[in-house]
Amino acid sequence: MEHVDPTIFRLAIFVLAIFVGYYVVWSVTPALHTPLMAVTNAISSVIIVGGLIAAAAATGQAEGPNGWIAKGAGVAAVALASVNIFGGFMVTRRMLAMYKKKERPAGAAHK
Repeated sequence: MEHVDPTIFRLAIFVLAIFVGYYVVWSVTPALHTPLMAVTNAISSVIIVGGLIAAAAATGQAEGPNGWIAKGAGVAAVALASVNIFGGFMVTRRMLAMYKKKERPAGAAHK
């Protein structure tokens, strides 16, 4: 039996993860979307902490010639996760607003 190239193996795992993720996300009932958004916001906050640590580690005394790569990756992680968190809160707020009762105007006649 021949050995499989590690790149091909990792690519196959990535493609399988895409399919599994697609079917898991689209099979979620609409009632669970708001709690899932809260979980993704929590995960994004962990990404922000990791990005801050990566950016701070690059500014230390042990900064090598490639320290700017770690700093740039940390800043990019913080920026993208911040956009994700903000968008998640906006979507969550909009979904919760769908469950509120709409008020009728004061002059509307009851039928």
